[in-house]
Amino acid sequence: MAMVECVPNFSEGRRKEVVEAILNAMRDSGAAQVLDSRSDPDHNRTVVTMVGSPEAVFDAAFAGIAKAAEIIDMDHHQGEHPRIGATDVVPFIPVSDISLEECADLARKLAEKVSRELGIPTYLYEAAATRPENVDLAQVRRGQYEGLKEAIATDPERAPDFGPRRLPKAGATVIGAREFLIAYNIYLSTPDVQMAKGIAKRIRERDGGFPSVKAMGFETKPFVQVSMNLTNFKRTPMHVVLDAVREAAQAQGISVVSSEIYGMVPMDPMLAAAEHYLQLGPDWERSQIIEKRLESIELEQRLYRTKKIEAFLRELGSGSPTPGGGSAACLSGAMGAALGGMVSRLTMSKKGYEEVQQLFEAKAKVFDELRVRLTESIDADARAFELVMDAVRMPKDTEERKRIRSESIQEGYRKASTVPLETAELCRRVLEELLEVADKGSKSSASDVAVGLQSAYAGFIGSILNVETNLSAMRDEIFKVGVRARIAALQKGASDKVEEAVTRIRAGFV
Repeated sequence: MAMVECVPNFSEGRRKEVVEAILNAMRDSGAAQVLDSRSDPDHNRTVVTMVGSPEAVFDAAFAGIAKAAEIIDMDHHQGEHPRIGATDVVPFIPVSDISLEECADLARKLAEKVSRELGIPTYLYEAAATRPENVDLAQVRRGQYEGLKEAIATDPERAPDFGPRRLPKAGATVIGAREFLIAYNIYLSTPDVQMAKGIAKRIRERDGGFPSVKAMGFETKPFVQVSMNLTNFKRTPMHVVLDAVREAAQAQGISVVSSEIYGMVPMDPMLAAAEHYLQLGPDWERSQIIEKRLESIELEQRLYRTKKIEAFLRELGSGSPTPGGGSAACLSGAMGAALGGMVSRLTMSKKGYEEVQQLFEAKAKVFDELRVRLTESIDADARAFELVMDAVRMPKDTEERKRIRSESIQEGYRKASTVPLETAELCRRVLEELLEVADKGSKSSASDVAVGLQSAYAGFIGSILNVETNLSAMRDEIFKVGVRARIAALQKGASDKVEEAVTRIRAGFV
């Protein structure tokens, strides 16, 4: 599944109630997961890190921008960090199954929506930039909010990519796409901000320092700070910068007090720093870290079937195509099987039903097996359709690549048709098992049998609908004829049997 990270920066780090209102707006927007929130009162800034599908992250980012525009007045904002708006910058970062260019397209769409619906001027930067001078965020923010208020209306070079050429109280917002960035700060044992600024100048790329390092010196209490953005930690790791700052500080008679990582950070640069300072030799392998060995187990926690109900439903209700109707059909069938298991166990333990105890002991095992298989199908269905999405994203700039892409799409639809067909077969089995016990189980659980039948039937029809919609995109007529024949055989008599059984059950309620 495509996953995007988004790290919006809001111009508020002192009023907790304002920060919490923005976070709540983002959380309530849908399925995006807010992983981290860091507020700095000196910078008067909050950095939020969230992940999710492109659609979920898009919605959460817009909700945060809208709420910030409503409750932050830039005319009253003061802080150490450069800024031009209530929501200062919103970068999208590719995590998995999505390209940087697709993130850039997401940024452009968000910038256009923010300007159109909220009246906020927006600028595009980094991979989404439409002008070379706007690739660098510092150039977009030059003059900050106060300087941009005049420049946006009078200087053609400061015109926004979208929105009006005037600043509202919410200021302007910079939106773009980039790779992972580490916000890394080092504190020095001095109140002299000029020392921090001098060291920052020495290490930053634009003044001849380290590649992919942006640095500034800030006056923070009680010690000054060298604040950095490491835009490519593989080119210049954190430990290299720390050693350089320490050396420069010692040359001036001061020292490094501490350092901090602001926001989230990938694991690799942390491991690289540990390996550097521990002076690990050539025999060291990262697979020796126990958490690395456990990654395959942790992966299980990211499966849809292991999510809590509310988390799964939020993802189902997001703008992402997966999980979708196919996974929902699997869940409906699994609920039908689970109710069958419940009815079986209630009947087994109830006095007066000794004659059918062995039958229901056997049925409990059958229902359990069907429930597990249908639950596993929730993820199988999502993965199957993701094959189609992956194929659609394949390049098509040459005739050969077009051919490969077309064949991959067709193969994806074949898989996306096969999985829900197997789900339909499992749901039909659940129906047959429930129909067999409908008149033999505990009378007090008759309504549970009826609900189980309706749930399994919903999963049955839902999975067939998913088969049919995927078949419509296929060109293999022989495959389509075979699948449709299997569907016809599965459907035969199912509706009538369910309706008759539920009617009998309801008649017993009178």
